[in-house]
Amino acid sequence: MDVTLNGLTLAYIGDSYYEFKIRMYLVEQKMTNVNDLHKQAIRFTSGLAQAKIMNYLNDQNLLSETEIDLFKRGRNVSGPGRKNIDAKTYHLATGFESLIGGLYLTSKERADQIIDLAIAYIVKGDF
Repeated sequence: MDVTLNGLTLAYIGDSYYEFKIRMYLVEQKMTNVNDLHKQAIRFTSGLAQAKIMNYLNDQNLLSETEIDLFKRGRNVSGPGRKNIDAKTYHLATGFESLIGGLYLTSKERADQIIDLAIAYIVKGDF
């Protein structure tokens, strides 16, 4: 697949794949109540959570230069953002989604590794 897609298109793909992986993780935890599933999914998929995950990945130097470039392609997009989060948080979250989307297209295994790191970080709750 072509990874020269723009940052928002990569983020679109990444958002979908990340959401799917989080939903599967929650179901694997034996959660069955749809309301509980939704509430728990937000812990992992909100813009704020994604921004915190991205800061963690950067602070721990867990990304390669290529992965940082994928992140920057999403982070640097211009646009109105979202009404419920500030612009900086929105850009970090969009960068995270772009990273996941780019990795999904080039190395699904690495995308899954990053998602596993994100899940562990959110579950641990050190933020």
